[in-house]
Amino acid sequence: MKEYKPFKEGKVREVYDIGDHLIIAATDRISAFDVILKNKVTDKGAILTQMSRFWFDFTRDLVPNHMISTDVEDMPEYFRQDRFKGNSMLCKKLEMFPVECIVRGYITGSGWASYQKDGTVCGIKLPEGLQESEKLPEPIYTPSTKAEIGDHDENVSFEKTIEILEAQYPGKGEYYATQLKEKTIALYKKCADYAWEKGIIIADTKFEFGLDEKGEVVIGDEMLTPDSSRFWPREGYVAGKGQPSYDKQFVRDWLKANPDSDYDLPEEVIDKTVEKYKEAYELLTGEKFA
Repeated sequence: MKEYKPFKEGKVREVYDIGDHLIIAATDRISAFDVILKNKVTDKGAILTQMSRFWFDFTRDLVPNHMISTDVEDMPEYFRQDRFKGNSMLCKKLEMFPVECIVRGYITGSGWASYQKDGTVCGIKLPEGLQESEKLPEPIYTPSTKAEIGDHDENVSFEKTIEILEAQYPGKGEYYATQLKEKTIALYKKCADYAWEKGIIIADTKFEFGLDEKGEVVIGDEMLTPDSSRFWPREGYVAGKGQPSYDKQFVRDWLKANPDSDYDLPEEVIDKTVEKYKEAYELLTGEKFA
C-alpha cells in the first residue's frame, strides 16, 4: 500500500496530493485568534467535512465547487484507514486566489468594535444608530489577505483586492475581484435564507475561491462551517447585545475570559464545543450526525 504524507498543513487541515486530485483531511485540531490550541475536539473534523459536503451540494447550481467525494472508497487504499473516514474530501486541484472572501450580514465581533469607534466596518461607512448584532440593510463584503500560520489576516478594501489579483493575473484583476465579490454575496444570501428557515442565523462567514483547469472560478476549501462562520440561534435573537452561538465563538469567549490559559481548554469547554457543532450540523442538514 502506497503511503501519503501531507504536502501542506493548515491550522486544522492536512492536504494530500494524489496526482490528478487532492485529498483534504479536516483534523480535530481547533484554532482561535490564529493560534492552534493544545486540545483536540473529538469529531470536529468529520463535522466540518460533512457540513461542507452539504453546502457544496446545496449551492452547486449557483457556483461550482471542488468536491468530488467524501467516501474513502473513492480514494486510494491508504485513506481507507479509520482516521480518514468521514473527515476527508477528494477534491479537484485549484489555483487558489490569495484573498479570503468575507461577508457580514450582521454587525458583531471586530466589526461592531470598529463601528463603535468611527461608524465604519473595514472602511465601509454604515448607517448611524446600529445596535450590536443588528442585521445590516445589505450584506457587506470585507475581504482580507491570507496569513501564514501564526500571522494575522489583514483586512483590505475591494480596490486593494483588484491590485493583489492584478499582480497575479495581469489584465484580469478587476474581473476576478468582481467575480469573487458577486459570488460571495450570492452564496451568502442563498445560504443565510435557508439557514434562517432551519432556525439558524448566519451572522458572517468566509469563502475561498480558485481557478479550475478550465479557468472557471470555483469555491474550494471549506464552506459555512462553525470554523469559518458565526452561527446564532434564531430563537431568542434580539439585537442590542451579544448572541449565543453554535460556532467557536464559545471558545474565543472562554479564552478572552481566561488570558492565562496558555491556549489550553478545560474538558467542559471542549464538550460544549462539540455539542454546539453537532447541534448546528443537525439543524442545518436535517441529518443525525453519526
